[in-house]
Amino acid sequence: MAKNGKIMFIVDRALIAALYAGLTYLSALLGLAYGPFQFRVSEALTLLPVLTPAAIPGLTIGCLLSNLGSPYGMPDIVCGTIATALAAVFARMFRELRFKNIPFFSALMPVFFNGLIVGAEISFYLGSSGAGLTGFAATAGWVALGETVVCYGLGLPLVAALERTKLFDY
Repeated sequence: MAKNGKIMFIVDRALIAALYAGLTYLSALLGLAYGPFQFRVSEALTLLPVLTPAAIPGLTIGCLLSNLGSPYGMPDIVCGTIATALAAVFARMFRELRFKNIPFFSALMPVFFNGLIVGAEISFYLGSSGAGLTGFAATAGWVALGETVVCYGLGLPLVAALERTKLFDY
């Protein structure tokens, strides 16, 4: 990678982290960033690893920063950041697996990891883990539903638009 490419990689990583954190805080102002039903607009960015590996650390750092404001405290800082990091890595891994040139499987990664990990965390935090598998399934389902709406409704169109710009071709 040329020097300008390395600089662009660092800039992209920082910009993605800042965008993710800022959009999450905006979602928090609307009451949609934390809880069983999350509609974080920032989660649309979790598909950016399809376009650039710089998105993986950018999203991870952005999630960590945004979860500093979570009412769930340290469990959300740790679990949410791990879920986002795993989703980003796997979205990157599946970027070439497409249906009609759309990275549907990459979009499934944030839905899966956040539904599973964040769903378990929130279920435990809210005490619905006492309801056993049913409580966890309900919480995970709500988290996954919010992720599905954002990733497929906003994330895939965002990736399609950015792919046409060749913005990340460096």
